[in-house]
Amino acid sequence: MTTEKDIIQSTETRGRVFDAPSGHWVYRTLPNWLWPYAQLARWDRPIGWWLLLWPCWWATALAATAGAKVGVHIWSVLPSPYHLVLFLIGAIAMRGAGCTYNDLADEDIDNKVARTRSRPLPSGQVTRKQAKIFLVLQALVGLTVVVQFNLFTILLAIGSLVIVAIYPFMKRITNWPQLVLGLAFSWGALVGWSAHFGSLSLPAVLLYAGSILWVIGYDTIYAHQDKEDDALVGVHSTARLFGSRTREALMILYGGALALFLGAFAVAEVPMPAVAGLLAAGAHMYRQIMTLDIDNPTECLRLFKSNTVVGWLVFLGLVFGGLWTVVKPLF
Repeated sequence: MTTEKDIIQSTETRGRVFDAPSGHWVYRTLPNWLWPYAQLARWDRPIGWWLLLWPCWWATALAATAGAKVGVHIWSVLPSPYHLVLFLIGAIAMRGAGCTYNDLADEDIDNKVARTRSRPLPSGQVTRKQAKIFLVLQALVGLTVVVQFNLFTILLAIGSLVIVAIYPFMKRITNWPQLVLGLAFSWGALVGWSAHFGSLSLPAVLLYAGSILWVIGYDTIYAHQDKEDDALVGVHSTARLFGSRTREALMILYGGALALFLGAFAVAEVPMPAVAGLLAAGAHMYRQIMTLDIDNPTECLRLFKSNTVVGWLVFLGLVFGGLWTVVKPLF
């Protein structure tokens, strides 16, 4: 029996968006009048806020383990649970606000692309006024999170809004919109470090630069899903730019990301066991490159989503590297 949650949304029928799973909790638990707002915020596709969160958590863990010495107290080498929770709430809220803003800016384009035509605005499930109100509410949640940090971090976080504001328009004028996305999505690497120290230094900058390359890489994979439609409507992307040489480009992007991450670890003087997380992340990135089929949208989406594994590997490497400084004297 076909139900609303199994139907792809259109101007005539409310349902799920094209690339969301029908079994997601959004469609199982929320009343259907809330579905369009959940879709605007991408609650039914959580990979986006995970990818926004990872640079924040990486920087928080990097700051905690920076310069850690054998025998220090365990709590001094662990990332602040309070900061981790704040970044989690902030990532969900601001990713939702950013997606709502993007949908408002891209409504004309989304209506011409098969994968995005079912989104709430082009399908008429919400009005532009309703979407704007929802955008403000999400931004207020994000602001509430930001003001919990020190003044330098508050100002730094607000500075990212300039990049967020211009991002939706970059696909109209440059082949490198993924670079601008990288600048925005990696900002947490700076914020996470400054939340701990109240300032910025070289490890944070190196982590930020590496994250930018990582974002360009995984979003290039994602953009291959839409390259035919993008060509028809005049939307630019690194997927279209790299084309058949995407695998070689990813080697450079992911390799550069890992080198910059390693540089950040070295300058911050984190314990050597943390590098094990980077090695595992590198192996996962290499597997992505080797299994990529740029003409298979389903596979592109799967590989894009798998980048949260990279996030976990780098983060856990830092956490366990810090813990090693505590337990090493016991051996």
